[in-house]
Amino acid sequence: MPCDRVTRRGFLAGSACGMFSLATLRLPAELSALPVLEVEAQVSGNERRYPLPTADGATVDRASQVILVRYAGHVYAMSLVCPHENAAVRWLAQDGRFQCSKHTSRYTPDGTFTSGRATRNMDRFPLHRDGAQIVVTIDRVYQSDKDPDGWNAATVNA
Repeated sequence: MPCDRVTRRGFLAGSACGMFSLATLRLPAELSALPVLEVEAQVSGNERRYPLPTADGATVDRASQVILVRYAGHVYAMSLVCPHENAAVRWLAQDGRFQCSKHTSRYTPDGTFTSGRATRNMDRFPLHRDGAQIVVTIDRVYQSDKDPDGWNAATVNA
């Protein structure tokens, strides 16, 4: 079909399909499917309650500054801020990772630091499962460089 006959709608639809295909081919299936949802927790003092995620993905609670992630059979509760200079992190679905909005430090879905200016993993909150809910205690965080055992233990099975 000559270029002068391609409609704008056809071009955009074709481009979107192409970009989606490229993104899907680049990533392992478990990463390309992680959706991001926004939610507000049920608040009780220093605890935040969230529904147990039913599928892999990230749930962001901006009010409490918590990211709840279900990934590879585990649930993690992490701080919404980068440990380098407290800038917000965001989920980049096309790359299957978190990234700092200020200095582009990069993290895996479980909060493990991979590159950038940060010097440690994302901070994790203590959490436990209460039936069909995840309870996150927000007045304490585990820093991977100061408390590696606490950081590694801050997970629940999904």
